[in-house]
Amino acid sequence: MKIMDCTLRDGGNVVGAGFSAELTTLMLKGLTENGVMIVEMGNCAGMGAYDKGVKAPCTDDEYLELAKPFVDKTEVGMFLGATNATEGLVAKAAKAGLKFLRVGINAGDGEKAVNAVRMVKAAGMKAFFAMMKAYVLTPEALATEAQLLEKAGVDVLIIMDSAGMMLPAQAAAYTKAVSQAVKIPVGFHGHANLGCAVANAVAAAENGAQIIDCGLMGMARSAGNIATETAVAALDRAGYKTGIDMYGLFRFIDNELAPAMKPYGYRAPAMPLDVVLGYSGCHSHYIPLFKEVAAEKGVDLYKLIIETSRLDMKKPSRELMEQVAGRL
Repeated sequence: MKIMDCTLRDGGNVVGAGFSAELTTLMLKGLTENGVMIVEMGNCAGMGAYDKGVKAPCTDDEYLELAKPFVDKTEVGMFLGATNATEGLVAKAAKAGLKFLRVGINAGDGEKAVNAVRMVKAAGMKAFFAMMKAYVLTPEALATEAQLLEKAGVDVLIIMDSAGMMLPAQAAAYTKAVSQAVKIPVGFHGHANLGCAVANAVAAAENGAQIIDCGLMGMARSAGNIATETAVAALDRAGYKTGIDMYGLFRFIDNELAPAMKPYGYRAPAMPLDVVLGYSGCHSHYIPLFKEVAAEKGVDLYKLIIETSRLDMKKPSRELMEQVAGRL
C-alpha cells in the first residue's frame, strides 16, 4: 500500500493558500526521511492559481525551486486544475524535475480534462488524476469515466470524497467499481467531515485501492483529510504495509511539525500519542506509568507502549513495562 501525502497542497488551506518556504522545506524533509514516497506540494489551488489571484506565500516558481533538493528522493508533484493547464506550466514542472502532475476536475467532466492529461504525458511526467466530488456520480458511472481517463493516458486515478460525505460502505463501493474497471492504480482521498476518513481509507484498501491520499495531522480544508500518521497505523493494523517509518513520523510531528503549527492555532484531532493508544489497545489510564518507566529506562515511549500492550492490554504492570524496556 502506498501513501500519497498532500499536506503541502491541500493542507495549506489551514494557513491560507499554501505554506511558507520554511514550512514547505520542513515537511518535505520530514516526509522524505520517513519513507513517504509520493508527495504533492504547492499552491492549494494548483499550478497557475497564483497568477489568477490565489496568493500563496510562494509563487509556482518558488515552490518548484524548493522541491528541487527532494525530487530524487521521492516522487514530488503538483496539482493542476484541468482548466488552468497550459503547455508552459507543464513544461516548467517537467524542467524542475517533478515526477507527476495531478490533473483535477469534477467527476462527470473527465472529457474536458483529456487535453491536460495529454500535455502532462507529452512532457514525460506521470499523469495522476483527481476525480473530485466523486460522489456526484454513481459508482458505475464513475467507473465508466475512469475507463475514458485510462484510455487518455492517466497513470493513477484518485477517487476524491471532497466534502467528506462518504460512509465506509460508499468508499468501498466506489473504489471497488473503479478498481475493477481499470488496470491502472486507484487511490482514495477522504475528508473527515463525518468522522469516517480513516475508516473510509481502510474500506478503500479492502476494495482495491493501492494508494491512500493523506495529510499530516489531518491538515486540509474544512474538517481535514485522512491523517497520514493515523492512516499508516490503521492500515498496518489492517494488514497493509506502507513502508513508512511510523515511529519516525510520530517523532517528526511531535518534535518539529506540531510546534511549527502552534502559532497558527492548529492542533491535530489525534496527536501521535492518541494514535499509539488506538494502535496498541493501551488505555490512557496507564500513560503516567509508561512515561515514568520510559524516562527511567531511556527508551522510546511509543515503542514501550506498543510492545508492552502486545503482552498485556488489560492491566500492564510496572514490572512488565520494565521487562519490555530492557529488551528495547
